[in-house]
Amino acid sequence: MPSLILIRGGGDLATGVAIRLLRSGLRVVVTELPQPLAVRRTVSFAEAVYSGEISVEGITARRVDDPSDSLRILSTLGKQQVPILVDPGCTSAKLLHPAVIVDGRMTKRPPEPIGYSPALYIGLGPGFEAGVNCQAVIETRRGHTLGRVFWRGGPDPDTGQSDGDPMRVLRAPCDGVLVTHVNIGEHIEKGQVIAEIDDGQLTTDHIVPEGYRPSSVVHSPFPGILRGLLHPGLTVTRGLKIGDIDPRNDPRLCQMVSDKALSIGGGVLEAILSRPNVRSQLWT
Repeated sequence: MPSLILIRGGGDLATGVAIRLLRSGLRVVVTELPQPLAVRRTVSFAEAVYSGEISVEGITARRVDDPSDSLRILSTLGKQQVPILVDPGCTSAKLLHPAVIVDGRMTKRPPEPIGYSPALYIGLGPGFEAGVNCQAVIETRRGHTLGRVFWRGGPDPDTGQSDGDPMRVLRAPCDGVLVTHVNIGEHIEKGQVIAEIDDGQLTTDHIVPEGYRPSSVVHSPFPGILRGLLHPGLTVTRGLKIGDIDPRNDPRLCQMVSDKALSIGGGVLEAILSRPNVRSQLWT
């Protein structure tokens, strides 16, 4: 039986990588946090952790709560679906023995040891250095090097800024619990309330404590389509990216994997294909 590819993280970029690999005839398993922080939830396999399953561009991902349940994992794969394992520590790697691990969590930090060494470990974006904490790194920043494979060194350093117009990115104005007022794919006007952050200062008997300040409200900076928004009810921190506005005003784009994600997926596929010892484990 062909070996697996394990992808750490199920956000929109990692999902684009997974879809490119799946369409190339490979078997993919994804690991995620108990409460994923994917913003573009409609095109993120991570959303299966909340909903049980999600389909992105015709490919279905299904949550598997126990990362040691090999029968459930194999059954899901047998249905041509993607198992989404709630496995932040990637303990399932020792059970599944993937030939390739793709770290797509986008933490922008060096990966922590997981006690398993695949034939090929690929990192996405800043935090990875080929030859130090992985074998290959894929550039994730838009520009002339997007999707390129680095076998020595690393990609462009993290600038702390999102690609494109920074105004399109919605960030939490304070710490608290996210309360949403708009759904992904809906048209929004400039100034419209998209979400608020409940800081939890009100007591259960609704007595207003001294020094209480009301929940911080997040407004749309311009008209467009709400392209992404974190899952409601999550606890967020000040400055965390919680949403994304698309001025192109085309709701179809909310259901499509981005060109950026597919480009990165192409880089991952190139890295895999360039290693004959890895290819022989993945295709029969």
